[in-house]
Amino acid sequence: MKRFEKHIFICENVRPKNDPQGCCSEKGSKELRQLFKKRLRELGLNASVRANAAGCLDACEYGITVLVYPDQTWYGGVTENDIEEIIQKHIIEDKPVERLIIKDKRFHRYE
Repeated sequence: MKRFEKHIFICENVRPKNDPQGCCSEKGSKELRQLFKKRLRELGLNASVRANAAGCLDACEYGITVLVYPDQTWYGGVTENDIEEIIQKHIIEDKPVERLIIKDKRFHRYE
């Protein structure tokens, strides 16, 4: 049996304040991960789904980046308001949230 069925990686990369790429951490990604963890616990999903801190996912221009594995689904510009939808639709129903998917040829899903 797998330890976790899915991993939700939330970029928490930190860059210097003047870096033109910015960083997910200064946009609130650490707090976002805590909210994912809290909601997964509330729904009893924390034994099968893990919300992980990630270093740079190299998608800085898309805002806070969230990557769901093993699906390899890349979400960009994720906010607190998107957590419930990602969990309900993608994690529970196994249907990616299309409006949040990063549609860029650099990411596996769209190669």
